[in-house]
Amino acid sequence: MEVIPAIDIRGGRVVRLAQGDYARETGYACDPLALAHAYADAGARWLHLVDLDGARAGANSCDGLIDAIAQTGLRVQAGGGVREQDDVSRLLDAGAARVVVGSIAVEAPEQVEKWIWRFGRERLCIALDTRRDADGRWCLPVRGWTKGSERRLESLAPRYADAGARHLLCTDIGCDGMLSGPNLDLYAWLLTIVPALDVIASGGVRDDADLRELQRSGVAAVVVGRSLLEGRLTLAQALAC
Repeated sequence: MEVIPAIDIRGGRVVRLAQGDYARETGYACDPLALAHAYADAGARWLHLVDLDGARAGANSCDGLIDAIAQTGLRVQAGGGVREQDDVSRLLDAGAARVVVGSIAVEAPEQVEKWIWRFGRERLCIALDTRRDADGRWCLPVRGWTKGSERRLESLAPRYADAGARHLLCTDIGCDGMLSGPNLDLYAWLLTIVPALDVIASGGVRDDADLRELQRSGVAAVVVGRSLLEGRLTLAQALAC
């Protein structure tokens, strides 16, 4: 299981949102590039970089930062605001090793299926971030999780598996930024319906015990954000798991 530290950017600052709520932001007094250097020095191989402004507005503006981070030796998984094919090309040209495709993957899967073959299954990560509704269904919000959609995780994830995707990032929005523990049941269930995909877990990781549970669940990777930023978990501890 790969441990991937996360840096979320809003207004040029490192922040975390609680459950994707832009009104519940916590800012951190650290430079994003310096933080990326620290993660690289601690042994990370990947970095998950999200432009939160881009995720909501649809225009990723982190090209320069991606290029600078890539110079550290980290492989950057970049997302936020990817809506068009040219957005994918631009982020890859900027140095991203993998581009995260979220809202458009929910809203126009037929378009993203073409991108899988154009760019290759290793260069795209399909993000199906989910929130459970009152009827127990796993809904797929879009536009920085600010708008609802009619699609459901149980139908769209298998579709992407059939289309040749490899990497699937799935965040339980209810856990994200809450330090409440990951939703292990969600990932266990998801792996039964898309066993061919490399599932990347995200949301809620508190400590190394959570990481061990996720490793036992069979996920391919886990994105870790707030617990690292607040010193509840060191990257050395995370990587040792």
